[in-house]
Amino acid sequence: MSKFIEYLKTKSFRNNILAAVVTVIVLLLVAFFSLRYYTKHGQGLNVPLVKGLSFEQAVKKLEDAGLKYEVDSVFIMDQPAGIVIDQDPDPNTFVKDNRTIYLTINAGRTPNTKFPDIAFKTLREAQAIIESSRLKLGDTTYKPDVSRDVVLEASFGGQPITAGQVVPVGSRINLVLGDGRGNEEVDIPQLMGLTMDEAKFSLRGSNLTLGSIMYDGPITDSAAAVITKQDPMLVDSVTKVPIGTRINITLSNKQP
Repeated sequence: MSKFIEYLKTKSFRNNILAAVVTVIVLLLVAFFSLRYYTKHGQGLNVPLVKGLSFEQAVKKLEDAGLKYEVDSVFIMDQPAGIVIDQDPDPNTFVKDNRTIYLTINAGRTPNTKFPDIAFKTLREAQAIIESSRLKLGDTTYKPDVSRDVVLEASFGGQPITAGQVVPVGSRINLVLGDGRGNEEVDIPQLMGLTMDEAKFSLRGSNLTLGSIMYDGPITDSAAAVITKQDPMLVDSVTKVPIGTRINITLSNKQP
């Protein structure tokens, strides 16, 4: 033991220890600078902001910065066509030379989609199906029917639409729903002697609809023409009809 302690005090031991320490330090420095060189630590390019620019402007900016790019596209109704709506990596990120920047561009043309089957679905179900098909729910109106809030008709651009028809993505779909009052009956209004406008007002108040319009003789003044016949007519045996019933009328410039 005493010999070992004496050895620790020798110059040879101190030289060996110093050589070992120097060797370790040199190896660490070599590893550090090699890794630094390999990864180009502290060096890189600052990713420019191209989100919101046109595709051509974005490409020029990336190429001037020495960066590559790849493009994907989506369609967003409320954004102009052909602009960059997203980029990855984010702006002001440091990246290596020739790093690829991924751009998302808003498509230039409106894509189409097939109209889904929403017949006799509830309003809530129909709205979820419409939105999942990338369409929008438009106006909803009601008409007499035993079912309540159930889709009876659908229309696009003022025309009826059925399942499978092709419409542009983002189109507004208007729905006609049942009001749940199809079994109720209302009194037949007396339309005889009324003008067209007066009759429409009366029918709306009774939850009835205007049916076919016929004419008795030439109509020289349509605003002054009055109803001379109606079907169904208010008589002792028939005083009520179901809500939504169509009332046919005959107009004439002759007084009834």
